[in-house]
Amino acid sequence: MPLTLADMTSLEPGDTGVAATPSAPIETVAPDGVLSRSHRALSIGIVSVVLLIAFEATAVGTAMPVAARELDGISLYAFAFSGYFTTSLFGMVLAGQWSDRAGPLGSLTAGIGAFAAGLLLSGTAGAMWLFILGRAVQGLGGGLVIVALYVVVGRAYPARLRPSIMAAFAASWVVPSIVGPLASGAVTEHLGWRWVFVGVPVLVLLPLALALPQIRRRASGPEEGALPAPFDRRRIRLALGISAGAGLLQYAAQDLRWLSLVPGVAGAALLVPAVLGLLPRGTYLAARGLPSVVLLRGVAAGSFIAAESFVPLMLVTERGLSPTLAGFSLAAGGATWALGSFVQARARVEPYRERLMMLGMLLTAASIAAAPSVLIDGVPVWTVAVAWAFGCFGMGLVISSSSVLLLQLSAPGQAGNNSAALQMSDGLANVVLLAAGGAAFAALGGGTVTHAATQASGGHPGAFVAVFLPMAGVALVGAWVATRLRAE
Repeated sequence: MPLTLADMTSLEPGDTGVAATPSAPIETVAPDGVLSRSHRALSIGIVSVVLLIAFEATAVGTAMPVAARELDGISLYAFAFSGYFTTSLFGMVLAGQWSDRAGPLGSLTAGIGAFAAGLLLSGTAGAMWLFILGRAVQGLGGGLVIVALYVVVGRAYPARLRPSIMAAFAASWVVPSIVGPLASGAVTEHLGWRWVFVGVPVLVLLPLALALPQIRRRASGPEEGALPAPFDRRRIRLALGISAGAGLLQYAAQDLRWLSLVPGVAGAALLVPAVLGLLPRGTYLAARGLPSVVLLRGVAAGSFIAAESFVPLMLVTERGLSPTLAGFSLAAGGATWALGSFVQARARVEPYRERLMMLGMLLTAASIAAAPSVLIDGVPVWTVAVAWAFGCFGMGLVISSSSVLLLQLSAPGQAGNNSAALQMSDGLANVVLLAAGGAAFAALGGGTVTHAATQASGGHPGAFVAVFLPMAGVALVGAWVATRLRAE
């Protein structure tokens, strides 16, 4: 599930259970909802933007192999993904600075513009390097948009409505996750892969026409009560370091020669200090409050996505399922993820939010640990589908709640930088844990499995166990982190 806008979830009306802060507007009128007259245009606009971005994100994976083959760029295939990721990290930090200093309107508008420009550049590219450049521009726009949307929610909605709009963000990924690949396949087959890229920019105009006037009225300019925020050039330099470091590490991982150690070491030297400088102090020590919220987001997303990436391959190679049936084993997860987000949005669960998040991490750990049970011939293959549905429900509880807590704990004028930190934790954990899982998989002979995937030859169950059980352990660590989300 990804760009990572899939990480946006939330809750619903009710007492927040914490003292009001200047960043959480105090309601003085009769209660209303996210679709009331005062919020309807903004809610429909920003949720529609997320819906269209979700369709694009889920559709690109289907069209990408055809595009790479037509552009004679199979050898550069992975860079079409890594290019998006590295520039999105820089975009997140830039959006945090921009939104805290001048409001989210400029960042959101520029982000949508860059996202659309990147799609058009990729869709009209005549060479693979132009296609990758378009993906990089698109990633910059995606990073600007995702953080700006968080700031819009924090400034344009009262605290009691933030969980509900976050839940709507999560729900907007359900249909695209199911329909997106099928629609993309049909468009690619009958009209050509280019239409998958050039069709989305036109569709986003209507939701923007609804949302932008409301954002200008409700969330433009510096936040009320916030001190003037100078542009922090140090954070921008660190953002460049984190993007360059991530790019070098991904290049080294894709070029398995001794010489690749040079860019790998250089990437780590850039990445580590940049991460430490951009995340809240105490994040990797699970300090109470905001640092633990940011850490939990990375632990939850990284462990779950790293494990999920190997589920279809396990079912195809070890149990002989077709790729289509293996993919359908994860289909129910989108619905239960949205259900988990809906549950955490109920007003009555607000006093128990931390316990709910701990329960979500325990469900996630249990589902990951249960997945390799299908390596035993006597265990029905549908066991994975059931386990993953419960795991996605737990993720819906955790990811949505982490977004809500982040906004509650952010001081005036800091929602942008903190939202950027949350998204960086998510993205970097995905990369690091996927790399670790892939290394363990290959070390136990899993690399030979991928070549025989279509023949269902199997024969390397230990390689899959070496992925799933450590990721279940990481998720259990997340259950402990969930006990440290409130500052003493």
